[in-house]
Amino acid sequence: MTGRWVGVDLLLVSVFAVVGRLSHAESLTPAGWWQTAWPFLVGALLGHALLAVLRRPPGGVVAGAVVAVVTVVAGMLLRRVADQGTAPAFVVVALVVLSLLLVGARLAAHLAGRLTDRGRHGSTSASLR
Repeated sequence: MTGRWVGVDLLLVSVFAVVGRLSHAESLTPAGWWQTAWPFLVGALLGHALLAVLRRPPGGVVAGAVVAVVTVVAGMLLRRVADQGTAPAFVVVALVVLSLLLVGARLAAHLAGRLTDRGRHGSTSASLR
């Protein structure tokens, strides 16, 4: 399960980078995408490393929030080091969008699991922790 959430989060961070580039009419070449994505991809991996150190399961809502915050903080620090933009409005947008994506994916998985459990057993046992 751990690897699955790493993959899901990296995919969602990649989508964030694509949408960001398209919303600013920037080229969507592999090099352009990489320039935007790599700091946040590294941040997401650091978020998962933190979860591992804390021994927290990666599929919970709190874990999604942790990964989102670490992704944005590390991503912005890396963008600063790489002389990329870190305007306050961008920081806020990145935090909101990545939080919605990373926490939302976990909520959706939880709800899908509840619906599956309810249909199969008539009750739920999934946890949001």
